[in-house]
Amino acid sequence: MVKDIKIEDFDYCLPDDRIPRHPLQQRDACRLLLSRPDGIAAHRKFNELPDLLPPGAFMVCNDTRVINARITFHKATGSRIEVFLLEPLDPSDYVLTFQAKGRCVWNCLVGNLKRWKEGALSLEINPEGCSSPVALSAVRLDPTEGNAHAIEFTWDNPEVTFASVVDAAGFIPIPPYLKRESESSDVQDYQTVYADVKGSVAAPTAGLHFTPAVFDALAAHNVEVGKLTLHVGAGTFQPVKSENIGGHPMHTETFSVSLELLRKLIEVKQEGRPLVAVGTTSVRTLESLPYIGAHLAAGDESLHVDQWWAYEDGSKDIDAIEALSAIVRWLEERGEETLTASTAIMIAPGFEWRMVDVMVTNFHQPQSTLLLLVSSFLGDDNGRPRWRKLYEEALSLDYRFLSYGDACLLFKGRG
Repeated sequence: MVKDIKIEDFDYCLPDDRIPRHPLQQRDACRLLLSRPDGIAAHRKFNELPDLLPPGAFMVCNDTRVINARITFHKATGSRIEVFLLEPLDPSDYVLTFQAKGRCVWNCLVGNLKRWKEGALSLEINPEGCSSPVALSAVRLDPTEGNAHAIEFTWDNPEVTFASVVDAAGFIPIPPYLKRESESSDVQDYQTVYADVKGSVAAPTAGLHFTPAVFDALAAHNVEVGKLTLHVGAGTFQPVKSENIGGHPMHTETFSVSLELLRKLIEVKQEGRPLVAVGTTSVRTLESLPYIGAHLAAGDESLHVDQWWAYEDGSKDIDAIEALSAIVRWLEERGEETLTASTAIMIAPGFEWRMVDVMVTNFHQPQSTLLLLVSSFLGDDNGRPRWRKLYEEALSLDYRFLSYGDACLLFKGRG
């Protein structure tokens, strides 16, 4: 049973000196570890990616944009309170909340919570384009889960949007394993060159290696590129604390896929063209779509993929093209151009892959759900997980790991 998988089987020794604190100056100059369908590895440079993709490939990227999610307040007593934006509550729509003027409510993690029992926190900020400072206030509302709370933000300039407030008040939330504070360089470094839709609290890091030159080369190789949006949540850094993965609650993330992309995906699958996903966030979105479509066809319009749906009876019968077509019909009937849904999908060994054939990704943390995903994608050689052989080879050859590290080009394993 998938739920009985032990997370300790996905451990490996990652020396601290293999985790770079900053990226290479040239994004596409990083190394690229290629794993072919038979599991044989090759060592290349990322700027060679267009030459390594199969003919007719269609690539999908996640165009989410990382927001300045860390906002630090100081009480009159001197206590430092950090508010970490997780997701909007009022308005709950990402676009509307960033357009909000004067007030909005977010679900937030609160650092040093015991020092903030009541009252409002305040911070003077200078949003771009404002001739005078703006007073930002934060008030604790109801607790949500863990040490998260609903936080009401208000500001005294009714012409300023929350997008401008966040840009002026916050800091880029770099991953905790970088073991440093955010720096001015992270504003650009921790953002893909195609980042567009604001909402993530972590970058889709596989996309950090792409440059305009790489995209030009992809076009020259007739590799089409589509974009979707999945807002990466803080749960992506949540460690698996249970002995078996069945005890780990997967985080939920919101995603949006255009009707145009859905139609394109149907065409790609019908023609048998390889589908390339840039990053695990794109993977999670693409592999969630068949479940959304199957449930819509059955009359379930909840637009959410549960953590364990992929392993339930009947899930094996889902046809990807039929499911995608069901989503298209549902949108067309409502005159809508975009599917907005959410997913808590768990992708682990035993998962049936329906959408993705090739994956661009980074090297992931030990005992993480992302490593489970990679293991499932690569498969085994005579009972030994291919991911382990691949990671051992990368470590022996001094590859750089995690967000600012090197990249992998993984073909779905066979056998």
